[in-house]
Amino acid sequence: MSGALKPSKLLGMAWLNLKHRKLRTVLTTLSVVIGITTIIAVASLGEGFRGEIKQRLEHGFELDVLIVFPGSFVAGLREGFSQSDVDYIKGIENVTLVTPLITVPLTEDLELCNETGAKLGAFTIGGVNFNEMRELLPQRFTLWKGEFPVENETGKMILGYKASIVNETMVADVGGNVSLILSHGFMRWNFTVSGVLAKGGTSGITNFDYWAFIPIEDAIKLARNKEKPYQIILVKVSNPQKAESVARGIEKHFSPYSVTVFVPTALIRQVDGILNLVQMFLVAIGSISLLVAGVGIMNIMTVAVMERTREIGILKAIGAKNRTVLSMFLAEALLIGVIGGLIGEFTGYLLSYGLATVLANFIQPSGVSIAERPEVHRIEMAPSFSPLWMLIAFIFAIAICIIFGLYPARKAAKLNPVEALRYE
Repeated sequence: MSGALKPSKLLGMAWLNLKHRKLRTVLTTLSVVIGITTIIAVASLGEGFRGEIKQRLEHGFELDVLIVFPGSFVAGLREGFSQSDVDYIKGIENVTLVTPLITVPLTEDLELCNETGAKLGAFTIGGVNFNEMRELLPQRFTLWKGEFPVENETGKMILGYKASIVNETMVADVGGNVSLILSHGFMRWNFTVSGVLAKGGTSGITNFDYWAFIPIEDAIKLARNKEKPYQIILVKVSNPQKAESVARGIEKHFSPYSVTVFVPTALIRQVDGILNLVQMFLVAIGSISLLVAGVGIMNIMTVAVMERTREIGILKAIGAKNRTVLSMFLAEALLIGVIGGLIGEFTGYLLSYGLATVLANFIQPSGVSIAERPEVHRIEMAPSFSPLWMLIAFIFAIAICIIFGLYPARKAAKLNPVEALRYE
């Protein structure tokens, strides 16, 4: 025993000592398993949820399209945009296309009906330049049937999918006539349905399924403020990375807080940062259980040192050095960390999928009317297992066991062999 023991010999002796105290070993290892299980389950669920939200945002918004609104949360709503505002934005560097929108919400006093008087499913009338909208939103502004109006053609209407079909019934088809009626017939504007948009769901800032689009020339006639008729301006940039600089250029043209520029890339980055903080917070909470396990390891190993005092005395009497005794006890802590870490990662994998199923069913919206949420997509809660997270959790388990096992191991190594042999 005068020389240092080989690592294989140390681990073999540590394994035998752990087997001699099976119940104590199982309970100590279980505490490590619970801690690692919690960390892996929370981290994988958080990563999966963050990936799902990020993917939905990227799919739902065109990253190279900015949306400009009048007013702000601070100053409230303000009057719309003029043609000079649109022209100014067109001159900003890295802007490739600008198109204004006129929005007219449908209310009890303003209704969109077919030839029989039945209401269509539209919530909003949008006045647009169809060619520019197709260029800006090529994936969402596509037709299911019919055709888009040609340049400068008036009196035509493009219906969203759900505006055309109400309760599985086609209330307005291509070639049919529809009327925009104000105050129960006080004023009436007639349009011919030129096409129906393909079903789009809830992607983007709004749901085009419930819109009815007319040429912007017709929409200007409906606007109250003829000089500033536009409520929204869509801006396409040459590169999504230039979006924030373009947004700052737009804001410089207007007085403070008089305009809001929605930048999808900035939103995605902020949401990703928030979700990352939430994930780290949950992992930190899970780590507390592993720290509690570490305290348990220190307590149990301290008791083990007291129980094995005579054994330590004998080892030191036959020539075992302090570092040998220290290594023996640290090897036991290492084995507990390795075993607990491996089992914890496996159980964390299983628990994450179980929690994902429960949470996915729990957070699905139910009992929501179509007016409140026209289209609902199921939220996927698939865990995402990062090799880095798995490695960090495994190393953390070993580190906690060794750190908390260091005090009783040092205490054992420093025992006086004479006093240890006298211990009863």
